[in-house]
Amino acid sequence: MDWLSALVLMLGLLCALMAIGLPVAFAFLGVNIVGAFVFLGGEAGLTQLARNAMASLTSFTLVPIALFLLMGEILFHSGVAFKAIDAVDRLISRVPGRLSIVSVVGGTIFSSLSGSTIANTAVLGSMLLPNMLKRGYHPTLAMGPIMAAGSIAMLIPPSALAVLLGSLAGISISKLLIAGIIPGLMLSIFFLGYVVIRAGLKPELAPSYEIEAVRGWNRWRPFVIYVLPLFGIFAVVVGSILAGWATPTESAALGCTASAIAAAGYRSLSVKVMIKSMRETAKIAVMILFIIVASVTFSQILAFSGATNGLLGVINSFEATPFMILLAMLVVLLFLGAFMDQVSMIMITLPFFIPLAKLVGIDLLWLGVLMLIVMEISFTTPPFGLLLYVMKGVAPPDITLGQIYAAAAPFIVLELIALAIIVAVPDIATWLPTIMRR
Repeated sequence: MDWLSALVLMLGLLCALMAIGLPVAFAFLGVNIVGAFVFLGGEAGLTQLARNAMASLTSFTLVPIALFLLMGEILFHSGVAFKAIDAVDRLISRVPGRLSIVSVVGGTIFSSLSGSTIANTAVLGSMLLPNMLKRGYHPTLAMGPIMAAGSIAMLIPPSALAVLLGSLAGISISKLLIAGIIPGLMLSIFFLGYVVIRAGLKPELAPSYEIEAVRGWNRWRPFVIYVLPLFGIFAVVVGSILAGWATPTESAALGCTASAIAAAGYRSLSVKVMIKSMRETAKIAVMILFIIVASVTFSQILAFSGATNGLLGVINSFEATPFMILLAMLVVLLFLGAFMDQVSMIMITLPFFIPLAKLVGIDLLWLGVLMLIVMEISFTTPPFGLLLYVMKGVAPPDITLGQIYAAAAPFIVLELIALAIIVAVPDIATWLPTIMRR
């Protein structure tokens, strides 16, 4: 079978299985079984499939995925995250779009403590959205900042998806985690600027209201008690990596320990909380690990069948510049992001993107950060962005999906602008990891 027929068979069968509603992990597993039988030698190929499963799951680099997820789940189920957002709410006073500002600031703080964008959005939505709508906020300035801030967890460590991308793409996980900090903070500043300008130009979108005057120590006390100690968790995770004292796995373990200590210090840690946190972590981690099992064999089959090299040869024959190839990669990812989840995007594109990037000399760390930003955008891209439906779940019943799409649109534009800036100035993504290496 020639490489083009092999490519059509593999991708066509995958799309067909996903179109009939089969879960992503099982769709890839089904394709792998067919591909292993056809291209890897029948029964011997199926044996190789089982060996790949064992080899991929015993990789020590995957441990941070579960640990980063557990960090956020402990803080979420213990209620510590809610207290931190309440403290931010008390600290921020007279600014245009006050509650929207609280959602962005609170979301950025929680992003530095949780590896889950879903948990981040659910916390912010359940806490802030009812009050925002009650105060007369327009849905664009109520739901939009919550979804945008929730998705920042994709970039700012601890990010479970960054660990997954780094392990599958062969990018240094520690460098990829650190590389996301500046782009994540840049996006947060963009969101804050948009909210302030928009609410300032049209105050009716975010009506002002009288708040209880709290001054002096009473105003700062919740922030000092419930927020500053949480920065210690971020410092433990990121600082240990930056200083070279710990690997990502070790820093994730330290972060889990620090999260449990923080919850215990606030008298919010219990056996029930730990069991629930571990159960929710296991649900997400098992799904991710199941998909990793499928991804290793999927890449191997594409390479063995000649599909990867054949497609790379065709692309190379066009004599496109590395910049043109990079733009093509991002366009493909943006298109897939409207219809697929982030893990599926990684699995389908990495077998082609990584060899192609190496062939034309694209910096893999830079490419990894750009991919994370595109996947962040895909979380709120209609029609199937995951955070759109998380928001629908926490919003009042009278809020329509159309309103949620409209609320996400301005922030998608801001994220695209940030993506373009980082494409033009790669040092934004690569400077901090370079300092770490020195």
